[in-house]
Amino acid sequence: MNRLLPRLLLTPAVATLLLWMIVPLVMTIYFSVIRFNLLAPEQTGFVGLENFEYFVTDPSFGAAVLNTVLLLGSVILITVVLGIALALLINEPFAGRGLVRVLLISPFFVMPTVNALMWKNMMMNPIYGVLAQVWIFFGMEPVDWLTDHPLFSIIIMVSWQWLPFATLIFMTALQSMNREQLEASRMDGATYLQQLRYLYIPHLGRSVAVVVMIELIFLLSVFAEIYTTTGGGPGDASTNVAFLIFKQALLNFDAGVASAGALFAVVLANIAAIFMIRMVGKNLDK
Repeated sequence: MNRLLPRLLLTPAVATLLLWMIVPLVMTIYFSVIRFNLLAPEQTGFVGLENFEYFVTDPSFGAAVLNTVLLLGSVILITVVLGIALALLINEPFAGRGLVRVLLISPFFVMPTVNALMWKNMMMNPIYGVLAQVWIFFGMEPVDWLTDHPLFSIIIMVSWQWLPFATLIFMTALQSMNREQLEASRMDGATYLQQLRYLYIPHLGRSVAVVVMIELIFLLSVFAEIYTTTGGGPGDASTNVAFLIFKQALLNFDAGVASAGALFAVVLANIAAIFMIRMVGKNLDK
């Protein structure tokens, strides 16, 4: 009874969670193997893997996968490098450090849609945006970022929002460093670069792995910034896998192909998660 009672008490919560996860997954698998277009609901039937074939042979598929990889790699690289730099910069005590930390962390709590609208209208607008005014001040022609550099613009928006998260993790990790070890290295004549290479960076190894894993999983589903600013264009220049699934579901009204794309994204996310969990596990064992 001592073992049975806790399990009985946990059963409602576990069952609800399983239903919450399994029912949508089963429905997605079902729709992915049938013909189900909202514009022709009378045309139904089992089609097997045709929806998957249609999705991966879509002319936008290659560009979407490439853009997803570039977006993931660029944002992770920017947030890790700048996050470590900012964490090291504000690690030592100084006047107003608490306020600076709050200001650094606050962008992470901005909703993605608000973040995208802010960058689109306040920063990157080629007429009255802040960046346009800076270009004009230096006598240069303003850049239409969302038209000329759409994917790079999305990378900047997403990096700005996720940089506080990385900085917070690295700040927390730096607080647990052995101060005696740092003092001993200074007494032995170690320079700051040597401390950075042999003390700070190795100490932040686990934190870097955690940041990379979490960002890799969540950034696969970046959508609001693209939908609000570039709409996946020009052409497919800023279309990622998540936005391609949206195009199939709500622009082409093909729920079957969109479900196949969603399963592709789930498999992709799980492969990335398994790889990163193993990497984090190895770091934790060290």
